[in-house]
Amino acid sequence: MHFPAGDPSTSSRLITPESADPDTQLKFHRHKPVWKESAIDEPPAGQRYSTWPFVEKGFRGPQPYPLWLIEDAGAMDTELGILKTGKEGDVFLLERAIGGRTSLLAAKRYRSRDRLQFSRSQAYSDGRSARRSRDNRAIRNNSAYGRDIAALQWANAEWTYLLRCYEAGIPVPYPVQIDGTEILMEFIADPDNPMAAAPRLQQLTRFDPRLPSLWEQLSEALEKFAGLGVAHGDLSAYNLLVSGERLVVIDVPQCVDLAGNPQGMDFLHRDCVNLCEWFSSKGLSRDPDELFASLLGHLF
Repeated sequence: MHFPAGDPSTSSRLITPESADPDTQLKFHRHKPVWKESAIDEPPAGQRYSTWPFVEKGFRGPQPYPLWLIEDAGAMDTELGILKTGKEGDVFLLERAIGGRTSLLAAKRYRSRDRLQFSRSQAYSDGRSARRSRDNRAIRNNSAYGRDIAALQWANAEWTYLLRCYEAGIPVPYPVQIDGTEILMEFIADPDNPMAAAPRLQQLTRFDPRLPSLWEQLSEALEKFAGLGVAHGDLSAYNLLVSGERLVVIDVPQCVDLAGNPQGMDFLHRDCVNLCEWFSSKGLSRDPDELFASLLGHLF
């Protein structure tokens, strides 16, 4: 019903929270809608809502985003199992899905402070330091706080090197996002079994017909690493994946700055030895010193 302005009957019929007596005001407040986060249904164990909307843009991968990447806020992440265990962290297989669209991601999670095993970190991290002297002391003393800082440093180092490598054209998984000590990246699948990870180079047999092509891809990747002024530092047939004809480099948190790390050249030479010895053992003879000399010409 509409009452014309100035109609005296409206004053007795319309009540607002501001004009009501104290008891009536209390009723208004009691019935005022209140947003309760606890009212949101929690997903079952092994699932979570996509963390993509809550990650700042600076912690997402480079644009343009790949077509397979799901950006929808309502997407659900489902953990499908573990892909790899390591000293610093474990890698899990995630499925991100919404409205019939799905994509697989690899989630690398650095371990909680009570389970860290950063036994190799000092040699690789020479030339790196935390911004605060307190953090550096805590890391050296291996305190609980220091292990937390170390986990964050290694996660951030891997994220930074993934971005640099990807943008330099080095064949690494596309870096999707970083959230604390969890890095989401492209899942490198076996073309013959899309739900399984691509095999490691180590699994290839002697005289595999793909070896010459894989060596060429590897040589080009090493030259691009050198062009960035870094060495992988721990490169071997165990952290190279073979997805059909494609070679992919993984595990880059320990990348070594060849200018800032006093052992940088030793790490680079060791990478050359490890790779040449493996290819030679498979029937494709390669000289590590020749490879090392070639890479020196691509530095910086």
